[in-house]
Amino acid sequence: MRRVVFNQKGGVGKTTIVCNLAAIAAQRGEKVLVVDLDSQCNSTQYLLGDAVGESNGTIADYFDNTLAFGKLSNKGLDPFITATAYNGLYVVAGSPDLEHLQPKLEARQKIYKLRQALDKLSDEFDSVFIDTPPALNFYSRSALIASDRVLVPFDCDDFARQALYVLMDNVAEIQADHNDELVLDGIVVNQFQARAKLPNKLVDELIAEGQPVLGARLAPSVKVKESHDASVPLVHFDAKHKITQQFEALYDEING
Repeated sequence: MRRVVFNQKGGVGKTTIVCNLAAIAAQRGEKVLVVDLDSQCNSTQYLLGDAVGESNGTIADYFDNTLAFGKLSNKGLDPFITATAYNGLYVVAGSPDLEHLQPKLEARQKIYKLRQALDKLSDEFDSVFIDTPPALNFYSRSALIASDRVLVPFDCDDFARQALYVLMDNVAEIQADHNDELVLDGIVVNQFQARAKLPNKLVDELIAEGQPVLGARLAPSVKVKESHDASVPLVHFDAKHKITQQFEALYDEING
């Protein structure tokens, strides 16, 4: 199963969701790969911590090779996969170099290269989670084309709600034009304050509209920030904490 977590709005929790769902999957016995397509490299930092400089190359190196001819262009993703400190959890590191590569990749029509590379790894990994930049660009389109399912974080903000409608249209266009097997897992309600009126109102209205809102809710928690700072996913940082249990509930819901 290949999942992309995507939203064109920044700060909605994409990286947190990707890394923690991937860590839960690995802890439960799967072999899991995280692909960091964001030039800010937050997933890479979260999963590798101080070992980030020891990664086996980056996703930018892979894409750069696709621009070459001959043997280099056929290397695939294998040489760029780095093991994390957690059993069964691997990452293809992000890179700031993704920014300057993007025009070249677009000009050479390399939009299907990620899907082709992940197809070759289908027997090696049980699950793949893809982190995306906060924009509908070459890399997020590549991820949507390469994936089986998409999760959409929603952070209980009215601006995020307006952006959500545009996002859903963009996902539908990718489904129609490039990947008719892409399934919308649903909308992940993040930063949900159960006792506040506005988050409940917004979520209730989305449900009333027929939007695919998932039942699991992720509350704001300082434990998430502590987990980021320690570069340790929540299931390893504090397995019994409420926010960790909420992520486990989300994992169970989308895999039920």
